[in-house]
Amino acid sequence: MALVPCQVLRVAILLSYCSILCNYKAIEMPSHQTYGGSWKFLTFIDLVIQAVFFGICVLTDLSSLLTRGSGNQEQERQLKKLISLRDWMLAVLAFPVGVFVVAVFWIIYAYDREMIYPKLLDNFIPGWLNHGMHTTVLPFILIEMRTSHHQYPSRSSGLTAICTFSVGYILWVCWVHHVTGMWVYPFLEHIGPGARIIFFGSTTILMNFLYLLGEVLNNYIWDTHRSMEEEKEKPKLE
Repeated sequence: MALVPCQVLRVAILLSYCSILCNYKAIEMPSHQTYGGSWKFLTFIDLVIQAVFFGICVLTDLSSLLTRGSGNQEQERQLKKLISLRDWMLAVLAFPVGVFVVAVFWIIYAYDREMIYPKLLDNFIPGWLNHGMHTTVLPFILIEMRTSHHQYPSRSSGLTAICTFSVGYILWVCWVHHVTGMWVYPFLEHIGPGARIIFFGSTTILMNFLYLLGEVLNNYIWDTHRSMEEEKEKPKLE
């Protein structure tokens, strides 16, 4: 039996994301007042994705609790749709985008923080909030993946969806630059057009890889889980 029920964990994670979003939006930073506001940053978009995803998880848990034993076929159909939406969001958005934000942020930060998170931001964003945006996303999504089995969509449709998201965000970043004359991320100012094309192409490939990684990890976790359950059942059958 789990020390903390997964339903309680999801509520706690959802509340933490709501707190992070509220604190982040309350910060008066110059970049929030420019074209695109917070929505030009992938970190903020990811926070919204994670909050919506865990909101759907909590809603699914509540619906499951209310539907259990009711025998209402319409309610059961609606619950299945909700579960399908939850699984789709984890596979296509929550896992690949969340892991991408954490990995790319800290890799670039370790190389040269001024390229992605200038020291000036320390005057606006406290350390705990920075980690809430760029660190805890990873353990939270891994906890969700470990506590509940998620049915991945077909690989072709999943990869098409994550490619669409990636290309859409890249076009959005380019549009912001077209309107304002400034790149969303400082390091893009210091590389040439060819290097930017390579970078944008690489990020799309990485997103696809992270989608596949999530699929493999999900299958590994639950195949291992099933094997352990079968091992536990063997003595009882003998």
